[in-house]
Amino acid sequence: MLNKADYDRLKAASMEYFEKAGIVVNQAERDAFQVAEYNLGCVDEIGLELIEYVNTERCCAKELVLLPGQTCPEHRHPPVCGEIGKEETFRCRMGLVYLYVEGEPNCDETTMKAVPPKDRAQYFTCRHEVVLHPGEQYTIFPNTLHWFQSGPEGCIVSEFSTKSRDEFDIYTDPDIDAAQDRTL
Repeated sequence: MLNKADYDRLKAASMEYFEKAGIVVNQAERDAFQVAEYNLGCVDEIGLELIEYVNTERCCAKELVLLPGQTCPEHRHPPVCGEIGKEETFRCRMGLVYLYVEGEPNCDETTMKAVPPKDRAQYFTCRHEVVLHPGEQYTIFPNTLHWFQSGPEGCIVSEFSTKSRDEFDIYTDPDIDAAQDRTL
């Protein structure tokens, strides 16, 4: 469980990233700031910070911040409520994003840019690597297994998607409960 000191530290660091990137964050967005910490007790290694601008029945928009080396765990967005699952486009705004999706591997443990968290590496199985630089984007189709990690300077990723129902996400790591992955 995330403690207040860590929440405040991660929020302050994220606000510095937004300022550096020239992304204006209003007070309502600051007040609704979220940390996804996945209840693993290692938020600096596996976790991310975010602001959700909108999440309607048809669309969702978020800003994701990953501090240096921080990783979003491997997961998929399955069919839910009669829909095929969430489709999302990641657009890198600042830093580097190492994105891994299921499909034909184009790297292995010795050549990949990201470093899966050591004690949970078995839960990071995708090896089709996509490196996103500022201004580049990639679309992840519904029910596609994926994970991502920031580069050495951290990153900001804008996410544009169909309706977000993160509580239904399926994680490779059995210790992650999707319904419990966000702490305000």
